[in-house]
Amino acid sequence: MRAVVTVTGKDKKGIIAKVSSFLAERGVNVEDISQTILQDYFAMIMLVDIADLNVELSELAKECDDLGREIGMSIRVQHEAIFNAMHNI
Repeated sequence: MRAVVTVTGKDKKGIIAKVSSFLAERGVNVEDISQTILQDYFAMIMLVDIADLNVELSELAKECDDLGREIGMSIRVQHEAIFNAMHNI
């Protein structure tokens, strides 16, 4: 089972480390990652394996939202099936 994690906001040091450590603590494994910096803005998309997730997906999404506010970023989590359905034409 997989999910898509998006992280956006003003660039600063340690974003990837904070988000990946946070996810690892909850049993999430990063399978693929793409990140870029557009002028002063950071954007990252992660495809993660949530098979060993130790909280409910809805709880993970809330915790990621809370972490995002704490570090000044927007962090969103969506189940892969929902992400794909939203982005298929």
